[in-house]
Amino acid sequence: MNIIQTADGEAYRRMTTAELRERFLLANLFQPGRLELAYTDVDRAVVGGSVPTTTTLTLEGGREMACAYFCERREAGLINLGAAGTVTVDGTTYALAPRECLYIGRGSKAVSFASDAAATPAQFYLVSYPAHAAYPTTHIPLAKANHVELGSAKDANRRTIHQFILPGFVQSCQLVMGYTELHEGSVWNTFPPHTHDRRTEVYCYFDLPANGCVLHLLGAPDETRHIVVREKQVVLSPPWSIHSGVGTGGYRFVWAMGGENQVFGDMDAVDLKKFS
Repeated sequence: MNIIQTADGEAYRRMTTAELRERFLLANLFQPGRLELAYTDVDRAVVGGSVPTTTTLTLEGGREMACAYFCERREAGLINLGAAGTVTVDGTTYALAPRECLYIGRGSKAVSFASDAAATPAQFYLVSYPAHAAYPTTHIPLAKANHVELGSAKDANRRTIHQFILPGFVQSCQLVMGYTELHEGSVWNTFPPHTHDRRTEVYCYFDLPANGCVLHLLGAPDETRHIVVREKQVVLSPPWSIHSGVGTGGYRFVWAMGGENQVFGDMDAVDLKKFS
């Protein structure tokens, strides 16, 4: 398990491109036949990618978490970004089609991942936050997600938000999770930008155009920086930072939040006159 420490709201201003990428970007989570995890200082989020091929992969805690098993004091959400696969939690197997979500509650001891076909594996993207209570493990098909339409074609930010884990739909301690897809001709996400000091956020970009990229914006609203992000790469967003981006074409991204408030609309809008 890798350990990632992001920068504070002052140090990032002096960083080189390489330093920004080292502190805020997880570039290689999805490796065939492997389960990769990163323990971060973003509200102690653990972020991972599991790509089972010929064998089953098992989710285990490490010394970094000082636990007997991964979800001993944690909850987790995962979305399948690949082909069909299964996740088994304490003997119950959940079949996850592409773009489906699974919430795993605190206290779940045995978690493993498998693909229906090794040649076209599932790609399970996982985000976990500490949890103070146990809620039921729940499978959420895409059809049962909460779908929200935002933006406009005129502003190049028309998008559909698919909400899986949030109050009123699937109960959790602090994790809120879903994904956003840009409509044809739209390239901006989370714009106008915002911050929320009460919680942190993690973005995983996927389904980018071939040879395409996203310029992800981070930093204080009055002094932003950008990171070039490619297919299935992840950006960490501390509470003081905006999190927005513009792509070379349409794309999707998984967003996951943890912190003090689970209300999706809890945002502090940025005054675009001061945005720089």
